[in-house]
Amino acid sequence: MTQVTEWSEGRVRRVQDSLAGEEPLEIRVGENPLAVTMRTPGHDLELAAGFLFTEGTIQRREQIISLEIAKPDKPGVRPDTLTGAQAGNLVVAQLERDVQLDAEKTRRNFFANSSCGICGKASIEAVRSRFLRAPNAGFRVSADVLCGLPEKLGGSQDIFSRTGGLHAAGLFAANGELLVAREDIGRHNAVDKVVGWALREGRVPLAEFILVVSGRCGFEIAQKAIAAGIPIVASVSAPSSLAVQLARELNLTMAGFLRGRRFVVYSGEERFIFGSE
Repeated sequence: MTQVTEWSEGRVRRVQDSLAGEEPLEIRVGENPLAVTMRTPGHDLELAAGFLFTEGTIQRREQIISLEIAKPDKPGVRPDTLTGAQAGNLVVAQLERDVQLDAEKTRRNFFANSSCGICGKASIEAVRSRFLRAPNAGFRVSADVLCGLPEKLGGSQDIFSRTGGLHAAGLFAANGELLVAREDIGRHNAVDKVVGWALREGRVPLAEFILVVSGRCGFEIAQKAIAAGIPIVASVSAPSSLAVQLARELNLTMAGFLRGRRFVVYSGEERFIFGSE
């Protein structure tokens, strides 16, 4: 909470206001720095697990031996690398020996920010080179069910209702049931938290589910959805041109402007059941 000055219809007053939290989270593999992302604290282990999976560091949950929030006195964490301010903002993963880290990629991708994800890796060729499978071609959902999902997602946004400053991602079944929803100041982080939850629950690949995001759908979200095996992604706002191009090339169904009784399909309309068909 913080004090702010509010001007409304000619009147000025001092009021208490809530702000969305934003702090850096560093993800390491052993002692090797992998990424730093600005995130809203909470569900950090899910975020780290989702990041490791959607960015291609691991291919299955069994490759994660341990995933822990580091503390200054934890064995294997040098005191000189973990200040008091960092405590709680560092997740350390121990992975199986067969996981090979690309040192150049790790160096290049070390910094991320809360608005654009891992900038510099935004190329379809980079995603294609990971040999990701096209999502489940047989999955279907009715247009009526899809139209009801944003309201359900909004109802789960506890922090947004207080701050107005967070993105949300939700995972839904074909009947409209909400399995999990996560909020974060970074839209790509919200998706990683959802995927990380599913990975830790043993539900990946998510071949029978729909991902709904509260803002726009960019390239990062599209590639993370494909990595998780999600067949349909829908966003309340517009997708980016590169996200649409990726969706069309890898057979991801993408819908945007999902508001009320309307949405626009940019790719994979065969997965939607329109009307009484």
